[in-house]
Amino acid sequence: MSGLSSLFNPRSVVLVGATDRSTWSKMAYDNLRLLGFAGKVHLVSRSGGQAHGQQTFTSVAEIGEPVDVALLMVPIAAMNDALRDLGAAGVKSAVVLAGGFAETGAEGRALQDAMVATARSLGIRLLGPNCLGFINFNTGGVCWTGSMRTPPLKGGISIVSQSGAVATVMKHFAHQHGIGLNVVAATGNEAALGLAEVVDYLVDDPQTRVITVFAESVRDTALLRAAAARALHAGKPIVVLKVGRSEITVQAAQSHTGSLVGDDGVFDGVCRQFGLLRVRSIEELMFTAALLEKTGVLQGEGVAVLSASGGMGELAADYAHLEGVALPRLAPQTLDGLAAALPPMATPANPLDLTGAVVNKPELFLECMQVLEQDPAISVLVCVFDVPTDLNNDWAPFAVGSLQAIGRFKPQGRVRFLAISNTVKYVSDRSRAEIAAAGLPYLACGLDVGMKALRHAQRWSAQQRELGAQATDSATAGGVTPPAAWPSSEREAMAYLAGAGVAVVPQVLAETEAAAVAAAGAMGGGPVVLKIASPDIAHKTEVGGVLLNLQGEAAVAEGFRRIMASARAAQPRARLEGVVVSPMRRGGVELFVGVRRDAQWGHVLALGLGGVWIEALKDVSLRVLPVSPDEVRRMVGELRGASLLGGFRGAAPVDLDGLARLVARIGDAALALGDGLDTLEVNPLLAEGDRIEALDALATHRSPGGTEPHP
Repeated sequence: MSGLSSLFNPRSVVLVGATDRSTWSKMAYDNLRLLGFAGKVHLVSRSGGQAHGQQTFTSVAEIGEPVDVALLMVPIAAMNDALRDLGAAGVKSAVVLAGGFAETGAEGRALQDAMVATARSLGIRLLGPNCLGFINFNTGGVCWTGSMRTPPLKGGISIVSQSGAVATVMKHFAHQHGIGLNVVAATGNEAALGLAEVVDYLVDDPQTRVITVFAESVRDTALLRAAAARALHAGKPIVVLKVGRSEITVQAAQSHTGSLVGDDGVFDGVCRQFGLLRVRSIEELMFTAALLEKTGVLQGEGVAVLSASGGMGELAADYAHLEGVALPRLAPQTLDGLAAALPPMATPANPLDLTGAVVNKPELFLECMQVLEQDPAISVLVCVFDVPTDLNNDWAPFAVGSLQAIGRFKPQGRVRFLAISNTVKYVSDRSRAEIAAAGLPYLACGLDVGMKALRHAQRWSAQQRELGAQATDSATAGGVTPPAAWPSSEREAMAYLAGAGVAVVPQVLAETEAAAVAAAGAMGGGPVVLKIASPDIAHKTEVGGVLLNLQGEAAVAEGFRRIMASARAAQPRARLEGVVVSPMRRGGVELFVGVRRDAQWGHVLALGLGGVWIEALKDVSLRVLPVSPDEVRRMVGELRGASLLGGFRGAAPVDLDGLARLVARIGDAALALGDGLDTLEVNPLLAEGDRIEALDALATHRSPGGTEPHP
């Protein structure tokens, strides 16, 4: 074994600092026994003697045989000595329990850096510090200093959490609701190994079918992007619960793990771009993962719901509507088949109310599901049913008969099947036994959370189907030659974009009044726009440097004089090159395309409605560069104002493929400007039919060695 595999799949473990006086030590030792770890467990105590009923060694080197991983439960002052002992014994992986490092401030950061330097010099991988460790439920390998629940439930869902306490809550929640787990890893301060490294490992772990993540920040954004892209192509879902939506959360995360949360909107875009499913709660996180583990890739969007209650069916319809989950109308042959199976008082529909008749005839569940799966619009069947926690009551015969009937349904082909509880339910040992006996794909999540989980599964499945339908979705920047000099004005930025293959509105620089009149005349005599040309004036409207809809020689001449005078009065020291003359454009939809450099994710592309709407509505979709035209099409679909591009109120529909190619090209042009680029904005980008043009552009760069933007 090598790399992280030897950490998370150890054959032998040593507990350093083992003592009966420590609750942490006792829990770590008991957890190894509870999970049935078949490897060797060694204990080290500097004072020797026994701990937890087992003889200890005074050092790891004294053990005299290979050890895969060490759990260090020693004070900070003893940490470097403990690491040197591991190095002498050839131990390559260690989990550090202790806190008091970077999360406490500069002094703690210095201690953490010293510990990491020691570990690296010895070739030791560190998980932590300030972390509870890890659990491997399937192998029993565990270095975990928190409590466990019995019996441990094994499964294919792995948890990566930057908070040990949240990982514990997630683990307990999974147990309470019958969700089996594989690896649970708490990364703590991430002094060496971080969230991205663990996720990257789990993408290749054959025992992990779904990855769940609790994140406060992402330190290695490049690795997480690469891991997410690999997971998407491997068909392995990653479900993420990340804090940072509020300023309060940002401050709390900084004090918790010494981390920076980052721009939340950018992270949303990253999730959409690379197939990460972002959720809002632990309940949604765990049940979405459980649903995906049971269904895999869904083959379509249509969902059919059936229950023994009309009211619950109505709630299901409302929950589905709120989440955008489609409950399609059933085909005529489906309705006929249901009518033949149902009692006379039942009405065939979606959702389907089986009525009280199902109490005496549980087979209705099976018969109706067999009819529903034949409907071409249905891809997922949801049977609403509570698996009881206790079958010692008057409802036991109905419950057992219903479970057996539902469990006999085995969908064929593309349809996926789920049994979902009415509300969030506890799953008892007896419940688990009955679920296993019936072979039931059961989620005790309730209809509300269940529809949220279905929505996430549908989005992820749609990306999977798109990947399968196309040979490639290239998002590699290239083909744009960097300019010889930085485009320091609008005119230069527009010229650079034009050279990069971006359609821009025609522009002529007029240094004199006569030249402006001649340029306007050469544009066909129609109305024109005049803009001040100056490398020192970024915001032209603020200095009276823009005039619209000018027509005729007199109007253009007078406009030239007004703009030049206004700009001189507003900024006497500005270099004035003249006035840019362009044809006036009317109609169409104004879009905003902007690229800015994010401290964590690099250059980020923003697409939204342009003009004043970008600030008023904040209807923007974000992606990290580079992007492909296919990805831009997805961005367009996310905009609330997307309908404006489809021929709203008689306007010509925009060529969305052409728009996508042009926006992707703007992204390529931004990347070609290099790491010094701070922002590149095209506002507005005018789109009408197949005519899509940049009307205005501006690029700013960071000063050498600093962060201040300059035009």
